[in-house]
Amino acid sequence: MLARLQKILALTMLLLGIGWVAWALPVSMALALTGVLVLALGHAVFLAIEFVMVYVVNRRDSVPYAGFIAMVRAWVGECIMAPRVFLWRQPFRSHAVPDSLAADAGVDIKGRRGVVFVHGFVCNRGFWNPWMQQLKGRGHVYLAVNLEPVFGSIHEYIPQIDAAVVQVTQATGLPPMVICHSMGGLAVRAWLRANHAAGQPDSRVHHIVTIGSPHHGTWLSRFAFSANGTQMRRQGAWLETLARDESASRMQRFTCFYSNCDNIVFPASTAMLPGADNRLVRGAAHVDMAFDESVMRQSLAMLESAT
Repeated sequence: MLARLQKILALTMLLLGIGWVAWALPVSMALALTGVLVLALGHAVFLAIEFVMVYVVNRRDSVPYAGFIAMVRAWVGECIMAPRVFLWRQPFRSHAVPDSLAADAGVDIKGRRGVVFVHGFVCNRGFWNPWMQQLKGRGHVYLAVNLEPVFGSIHEYIPQIDAAVVQVTQATGLPPMVICHSMGGLAVRAWLRANHAAGQPDSRVHHIVTIGSPHHGTWLSRFAFSANGTQMRRQGAWLETLARDESASRMQRFTCFYSNCDNIVFPASTAMLPGADNRLVRGAAHVDMAFDESVMRQSLAMLESAT
């Protein structure tokens, strides 16, 4: 569903651009170019507004504060990364890297830990293409879920995560590592809670990596209207209920990457969990952080050391 929606958005923008140039070019080259720039860079304006909010709100946070230059660099990085993800990778390349649940010729996957990837809000499995390309040829199996309904309750994603964990476990004989971005971290926590209620141990997963997950909600969620968006409100009933049933031993299974330039999950400390291995990624924006070289390297190193 999301891929279709984002395809429509991308193609609509392309047609608008072509139509504008066809109309404006006979009038003025400058007018035609101005329209194309507005269409191509409109998202940068919205991102700039988000970064202004981050710049103000994070001043009162406990996380080391990022200065103006760091914010500008993060904004530039996000302006480049966002179209690559939302207008190309997810709408048109969401199945470019298929799940890998079987061994390649000459590769024994038994005893080598696999990975379950869980994306965030308004994303799909195409988000993880660079990660899955990294795992290809390493002898690790992986599966990336598509969380649907796109704007439904986070509780509705629990069966999808459970099925993915089962498939990867059956393929390798080992509990998988789970790597999540943004809302995906909350979906996995909700799955762990339901898993425990069903009498299943947390050890069904080896470790959980969250990248920019709003574990304590996010300031921006006050503007949300969807079911999953409102569940990410700070000090909201859903998040308080989720945290109430979590043990210290469960939190030790988490590594949480968070950034002082995250333009979606802020204040920055909201992406941390008490008792988890919380790791600061300085100067990285929300989407861009998921593809930060250090984040990917550290996460894959955890996977290799766990086999």
